[in-house]
Amino acid sequence: MGIQTETTTIQIRLMLFASLRELAGHSEERLSLSGPQSVGSVRALLAARGDRWNNALLDSTRVRAALNQQLANEQTTLSDGDELAFFPPVTGG
Repeated sequence: MGIQTETTTIQIRLMLFASLRELAGHSEERLSLSGPQSVGSVRALLAARGDRWNNALLDSTRVRAALNQQLANEQTTLSDGDELAFFPPVTGG
């Protein structure tokens, strides 16, 4: 008999702001992800949607990430039910 592995699926709420919202044509979507994922792996998954997505998300210093409304780095791990947001840095005056 072969070894069976159980694949965990998590659901997250993806929020997109500013130019990313315009690119996607919507501000949020639900994503089903297999197994544990990091912010960086979700960024790569979105970048794989095509050149415009890749160009928009490629530089993590130009597009920041927040997990459950707290700044997150590329290695931060997502859990089922989390909210992940991508947004450009905000400047003020």
